[in-house]
This record gives sequence, C-alpha cells and structure tokens, in this order.
Amino acid sequence: MITLKRPTEEYEAEAAAFKQEFFDRGESTINGSELLDRMDSYEEWLKSVTDNTSADTVNPSWVVTDTYFAFDNQDRIVGIIDLRHELNDFLRDFGNCGYSVRPSERRKGYATQMLALILKRAGEIGMDRLQLSVERANEPSVKTITKNGGIYERSFTFEGEEADVYRIDIVSHKQG
Repeated sequence: MITLKRPTEEYEAEAAAFKQEFFDRGESTINGSELLDRMDSYEEWLKSVTDNTSADTVNPSWVVTDTYFAFDNQDRIVGIIDLRHELNDFLRDFGNCGYSVRPSERRKGYATQMLALILKRAGEIGMDRLQLSVERANEPSVKTITKNGGIYERSFTFEGEEADVYRIDIVSHKQG
C-alpha cells in the first residue's frame, strides 16, 4: 500500500534519486511532477510546488495544483502525481491529473493506487470529475485510468502523438 505525501525539504535526496532514475533510463519527462524533470534546484522546485497549492500564490500562468510523492511501505518514493483543481486553456486537453511511476517500480499497481487516492482527494475538495489524457500507445496508463472508472470521451493529437481523453466521475469515489 502506498501513501501520498506533499514534497518537503526532507525528501530532497530521495527526490533526486527518483528523478535520476528516469534520466538513467533515457526518459526526459516525468509526468505529474510540475517540472521536477526540468528544474536544477530542488529548493526552487519545492517553492514552486508549494506556491501553486494556493490561489493567493499560484504562478499566474498555472492553476492551483496539489503535488504528491507516492511512498511505498519502505518509505521510498515510487511515484509522483498532481491534481490540478481546474483547467486553463493549455490544460484543456491534458486534464486535471498527471502521474509517473519510478521505472524500477512499474507494473506493480502503484499508478492505480495513486490515481485512486487522488480521486479521493479530488472529492474532498469538491471536484465532481477528473479529466485525464493519455497517449494511445501507453497501454499501462490506459489500464490505470479504466481501472479507476475512466470513460473515453475524445481524442486529440499533440506533437504528432495520438492521445485520448478520459473522464472519471468522482461521485462513486467519495464513498470509498
């Protein structure tokens, strides 16, 4: 079972190892990380992530977002997930949530657990649905979304990649 925890200073070394594992595997993008993959300074990233949790301090070009590390029972970061409280024009196709699982920890059900926990959080803050997008070729993520009640809505193309948009109604997750 995993737990979601907001990033803090104490997770800097573990976050660096998490990030490096993606790079070591030739992956340059960490979905759902609020640009952890592009920032050189954990301190700057942490400030940005923290600022974006409040309407009073959110970056004007972004939306209020909760970002969480997913920890396993050994207190190791196995994933990262974010919850965007609303969608702006840029996020219209991408949706309310992004997530990534550490390469060495994939295919263990962590993404499914992470999404289930974020759906619960979304319900707690009053959201009634989540929109997610996924590259059509990313079968594990499609399965994660459908296991959590995702319903196909539409398709779009981004940077030459076919992607699908799914909706998850949160009403059914509020009781769980």
